Amino acid sequence: MKRIIQETEDGSKTIYIEDWDETYHSKHGAVQEAFHVFIKNGLHHFITDQNKLKIIEIGLGTGLNAFITMLEAEKNKKPIEYVGVEKFPISEKEFELVNYFEDVFKFYPELQSRKKEFEEFYQHLYHCKWEEWIEISEYFKIKKIEEDFFNLKDSLEKEFDLIYFDAFGSKVQPELWEIDLLRIVDSLTKTNAIFTTYAAKGSIKRGLKELGYIVEKRPGPPGKREMMVGLKNINH
Repeated sequence: MKRIIQETEDGSKTIYIEDWDETYHSKHGAVQEAFHVFIKNGLHHFITDQNKLKIIEIGLGTGLNAFITMLEAEKNKKPIEYVGVEKFPISEKEFELVNYFEDVFKFYPELQSRKKEFEEFYQHLYHCKWEEWIEISEYFKIKKIEEDFFNLKDSLEKEFDLIYFDAFGSKVQPELWEIDLLRIVDSLTKTNAIFTTYAAKGSIKRGLKELGYIVEKRPGPPGKREMMVGLKNINH
């Protein structure tokens, strides 16, 4: 599949898959979308609780969500273990061309004195080994898994608090937005968990409800009217 680097409306870049007419992130702003969907409507629910948080991302992609999550972990001294699952890892050249570091780091002025250190963390996130736990910083560990999402039913990693569901859109991979995959992902979570995604698709809403989640449609990021959050045994 041919992949092209494109600039989004907030100045950050994304990868465009020409064969699918699909981008990795919103053309209205890759960084804005990541903050809104996964940090504001996911991670921030847990941020005042200093217990360890375990996150799984379905669609690691460029590593943008993982990097922002690492910055949040360091900023808030919040211990996070992060599993990023990706069937088609991006190449080193694509990583270098997309380069989110400056676009993201400008939102963290309180960490400016450690900028050089965080540049090294950013590089380490991409270059570190797959299939094993790697400590990136004091508060952030990651395990990158190269795997088909449907094979996660056999995963040894479980007990997740938070799901970042960032798979490609339903127009190109509709099977990723149906109950079969949702059931597999839900089987990896704790009794109490949050599911957050940029989409507001009916099949996701129905599937999450079937699995016992309270589903909320919330205002979407720039350029998108709605997004969706699922709460399983979590207070609103």
